[in-house]
Amino acid sequence: MLRKDHFHKGLWIQGGSLSFTRQESEQPHLKIVEGVHECAGCGLFQHFPPLKPGHVLTCARCGETMARRRKTDEIGGPLIFCLASLALYIVLLVSPLLTINVYGRESTVSLYRGPMELARQGFGGISILVLLASVLMPGIVLCLMAVILYGASRREMPLWVRPLMAWYERLRPWSMIEVFVIGVLVAYTKLVDLALVTLQPGVFLLGGLMLLMAAMDSTFDVEMIWHHRSVQQRRKLGVYQIENRIIPPEKHMLSCHACGMSFVARHVVDDERDMGDCPRCGQILRRRKRNGLRAALSFLLAALIFYIPANLLPVMAFIRMGHGHPSTIISGVIQLWQSDLYFLALLVLFASITVPVLKIVLLGLMIICQYRGKASLAGLRRLTRLYKLVVVIGRWSMIDVFMISILAAVVRFGIMASVEAEPGVVFFAMVVVLTIFAADLYDPRCMWDAAGYNQESFDRASQKGESDKPALQDMEPEKA
Repeated sequence: MLRKDHFHKGLWIQGGSLSFTRQESEQPHLKIVEGVHECAGCGLFQHFPPLKPGHVLTCARCGETMARRRKTDEIGGPLIFCLASLALYIVLLVSPLLTINVYGRESTVSLYRGPMELARQGFGGISILVLLASVLMPGIVLCLMAVILYGASRREMPLWVRPLMAWYERLRPWSMIEVFVIGVLVAYTKLVDLALVTLQPGVFLLGGLMLLMAAMDSTFDVEMIWHHRSVQQRRKLGVYQIENRIIPPEKHMLSCHACGMSFVARHVVDDERDMGDCPRCGQILRRRKRNGLRAALSFLLAALIFYIPANLLPVMAFIRMGHGHPSTIISGVIQLWQSDLYFLALLVLFASITVPVLKIVLLGLMIICQYRGKASLAGLRRLTRLYKLVVVIGRWSMIDVFMISILAAVVRFGIMASVEAEPGVVFFAMVVVLTIFAADLYDPRCMWDAAGYNQESFDRASQKGESDKPALQDMEPEKA
């Protein structure tokens, strides 16, 4: 049965699954478990004590950060940065980025000129991707943040904020302003040898927007926002007090992927069973991501296939006086190195060549580890940390795609000089997108399940302050 609000629920819990149907099942008997939190890295349920501002709760088994209490005001801090970011974003939309002068002829590029030029050259899919990542998504996530903070500032957070929170968490990684900034810098270094290049106000606005959005994210405390939403079904579901009890068996417990609320069932919970909707955020409850392993493996194999032509085919061609000079990703790195731009050469080498290979290899190792069902505790810890790294660095491979869109938009002087995108950029963009999806769909907790580490509860976690305070193994933050 298809529900009117199922799209954003399926988008969250299934991690982008193409299935939009939901099988209605009998509502299971669940109880809310207070004072317990599940580690998103290894799936271990642990006691969750009250945290003071500046304290960080880390998993006692894998070392994953489970919670971080900000020192800033939970509403005022991110709201200030959000409003400032919106102001810069609006001005940026009408501001030029670069101006190039070739023998008296000038060409100016703006934020949306690159996608328009890619579409004109016949690369409509890449044009849409660049438009979404550099223009539309930053504005969408800023508007979502402003509305979420407004709803959270009220005494009782409205019901309509719940799907907005899910959309924000899912769309935020696709806002790639910081990656676009590096793409602009790389494009600038390639243009300075060609002609006179002038930085316009848009470049500085872009840098300011990058810093403000980073500050907004660093002050936004998702857990504290959810505390503004009371659970209407608390009496109906019941509460399992954990203070003087042992944590129930892992197989009887699950947590919400969106808001982190923990639940316990009377019976063993199947990993991918639909357990109804979360009473606090409204998202679908499942112990593990649905079809996570198969979906991640499918995207990973597709990315591996596309990676070969992405490196062999030219990604762009510089046409001067009617003669084209195709350039691959590797040749672009060599040109930067020969121009004595060693830092940018290493940056592009890392982002465009090393990162895709690293993601494919590491995700492949995780999938193999899960299939084998055997791994040491130290090995699983390393893979869990590496999974976090894979998720964070994945989108930085878009540097070359953004650079090509900027060059194609600004170098437009007909037979004298122009830059044309080549088929290699399509394959490279597909590798980036497919590996992002593969990492998002994979559930690292399944590695720990397969190795047999999630059979019993483990009643310890470590906590430390951000100022290098010692870990509190007994979980007493008031003594920190």
